[in-house]
Amino acid sequence: MTKMTKKSNLPTKLCLCCAKPFAWRKKWQRDWETVRYCSERCRRAAKTDDRSKP
Repeated sequence: MTKMTKKSNLPTKLCLCCAKPFAWRKKWQRDWETVRYCSERCRRAAKTDDRSKP
């Protein structure tokens, strides 16, 4: 059995939309380098903001 990693030892990033820190999740392990937003809500909000700019 593998040893569990404490949450404080996980890598973190800042969300580009809300600027809050978020931690690595197992579902992001293959594409952690490309993850930019902390949630679907922030991803959608950023997408709509991009469309409203001229």
